[in-house]
Amino acid sequence: QVQLVESGGGLVQAGGSLTLSCAASVSVVIFSTSAAHWYRQAPGKQRELVETITSIGRINFADYVKGRFTIARDNAKKAVYLQMNSLKPENTAVYYCNLRGCWGQGTQVAVSS
Repeated sequence: QVQLVESGGGLVQAGGSLTLSCAASVSVVIFSTSAAHWYRQAPGKQRELVETITSIGRINFADYVKGRFTIARDNAKKAVYLQMNSLKPENTAVYYCNLRGCWGQGTQVAVSS
């Protein structure tokens, strides 16, 4: 069972930046051979994929974050990050980390206009 703990959310003004972190309680081998994902769920909406980084570092992202959000991973620390720049009010959501089908508790991001 994978346990994931997200952190780094908060309240930020439009145009600001946040870096989300996700720490995984698995072995380095399992972590480094797994794709990692960031999802978000806005109020009243379904959870949707934001960005993915594969075990070999290939990145896929939703069109709406192109050029603004960057996913990264540190296999030695068993952590995955989401650097979010130029934040917009519509980016307000709970952001979740996903690894091997398991979810963290989420971290709230609120962007004020």
